[in-house]
Amino acid sequence: MKNTISHRVADFLKNFPPFNLLNQKDLEKLSEQISIIYKEKDSIIFSENEKTHDSFYVVHKGAVALKKNQKTLDMCDEGDIFGLRPLLAQENYVMEASTYEESILYAIPIAVFKPYALENKDIGNFLIESYASNTKNPYSEVHKNNLYGEVVAQHQQNNDKEFFDLQPVKYSKKIVTCGPSTTAKEIAKILTKKKVGAILIVDEMLPIGIITDKDLRNKIVSGDYPITTPAETIMTSPVITYSKKMTVTEAQMAMIKSNISYLCLTKDGTVNTKAVGILSKHDLMVSLGNNPAVLIKALKRTTKVKEIKPIRAQIMQLLQGYLDQNIPMTLITKIITELNDACVTRVIDISLEKMHTPPPVKFTWLALGSQGRDEQMLHTDQDNAIVYENVSEVFKDETKAYFLKLATHINKGLFTIGYEYCPAEMMASNPKWCMSLDEWKDQVAYWIKNPGKNEVLLSFIFFDYSVKYGNREIVDQLSDSIFENVKANPIFYVHLVSGALQSPSPTGFFRQFLVEQDGANKDQFDIKRRALMPLTDAARVLILSHSVKSISNTAERFEKLAELEPQNSELYLSCSYSFKALLKFRTKQGLLHHDSGQFIALESLSKMEKIKLKRTFKTIKELQELISVRFNVSNIV
Repeated sequence: MKNTISHRVADFLKNFPPFNLLNQKDLEKLSEQISIIYKEKDSIIFSENEKTHDSFYVVHKGAVALKKNQKTLDMCDEGDIFGLRPLLAQENYVMEASTYEESILYAIPIAVFKPYALENKDIGNFLIESYASNTKNPYSEVHKNNLYGEVVAQHQQNNDKEFFDLQPVKYSKKIVTCGPSTTAKEIAKILTKKKVGAILIVDEMLPIGIITDKDLRNKIVSGDYPITTPAETIMTSPVITYSKKMTVTEAQMAMIKSNISYLCLTKDGTVNTKAVGILSKHDLMVSLGNNPAVLIKALKRTTKVKEIKPIRAQIMQLLQGYLDQNIPMTLITKIITELNDACVTRVIDISLEKMHTPPPVKFTWLALGSQGRDEQMLHTDQDNAIVYENVSEVFKDETKAYFLKLATHINKGLFTIGYEYCPAEMMASNPKWCMSLDEWKDQVAYWIKNPGKNEVLLSFIFFDYSVKYGNREIVDQLSDSIFENVKANPIFYVHLVSGALQSPSPTGFFRQFLVEQDGANKDQFDIKRRALMPLTDAARVLILSHSVKSISNTAERFEKLAELEPQNSELYLSCSYSFKALLKFRTKQGLLHHDSGQFIALESLSKMEKIKLKRTFKTIKELQELISVRFNVSNIV
């Protein structure tokens, strides 16, 4: 009769190196000599400089941290080996091994295993490489911390193609400026003397506008204004500003998007800091091949919605190329978001052309959810809304009818180019998501003052909006109203936190992935609900508590929080990294399987992918603990 326990040990070990190099008979014989050890969380297995044990170890369940001088150097997960030094060196342990969480270990006697290492060359090589890399796995140093992470692009062997369009722009630091009262005649003389094509208008060192030689031709030479006209009258304002760290691609897209030839670069990318440079169209390198700028030009030439669909397919090809080249996720997100926004803008422009009359009042098209957070990489469903100016009771019905008709055209157009209709009908063509400014103020105020489960869910969606088209001032007024209501109803934070803590845990006992128990996605891992949403929800609550209005992207929210709360900066920066890594992982899975990437078949992942995926989960638990304590809702965790 077989020894059931040793047989199970053998079945486990045969899936991992170097035990997969043994034949079944030898593996079963070895397993009979293996001891099974249970360790609680934070238990020391061996200490730094401790005399070596007579066994080395394999993690069966849980996780083990390898530390030196109290600094974690590596993390061992299921199937990883550690404590190999006794096999290869006559010296004490150079690292400490302690359980990162409740764990079950297999202790393999060195005396029993050593003959196999001596007889089998492949096993011996594996152990030597493990020892040389000073980790539990010789391959870990190659991939360490790189779960599709933020690393410098490394081109694959035999691939000579480089993304020149992702290089930083070279801009002029010699900025020509004048004050708002400088006359057009004086400006013309300055431009001639300095041999430049544009001058920046500044007030107290901050940029407030720009005048180009084209402006002088169109406004002064044409006779529309006299040469004594002050700069503030003819300047283009507000000036469009960007960060000096922008890439060639970003610069090209910015110029094409706004139909301008000059960009003002400031210290932080906003008009609130001093200008550090100016960039002209002539400063840019000639773009190569099929890049983002070329795609935006193609979008501007489209006249029918159906012409946009193939361009979106090219955007997905570009996304795949960036991922293959391991371009940092921060940059990928910015580029793909800009391209997706350009698609939406063109759909709206074409839809407006279908209306018999122009909009009766100013309006704003809002993207909600992942698109509102600039995190929508793949083809997902629509979440959007319209906010339009208040009108008198007399024109209320016809104004709403106009914008509902427009929204219907837009939603249909977005569906045509690949955005599915929202199953919950959270779209602008739904009267509940197409309202005047005052109606939206009342609606959001109701959600905040009556925070039931559904209201909190709707709040989550609406607090992540961003303007994709139309008048920004309308939305600024709405934002002010939201923050005033939240400030007046502090109990709302508790409900937001409660909602944020409802996302199901990514792992269960012994860090096993928790998968769907039934339905179409049975036995698959939901990376959206179990990994991305907990980070997104927590970032939203925390940034809202600091009354920060201008940041909706989750990773950027965490980076801002790191500035606002230095005592928690390490956690927040870890959350930012984890979110970008998880988003990149989901995007790759979605492109691979031609879907949204939300549900992942775990058997399709390599062991290394599973290990690194789990490492990003650590921040979720720590983050949820932080917000539950801060907002005093620890009883619901």
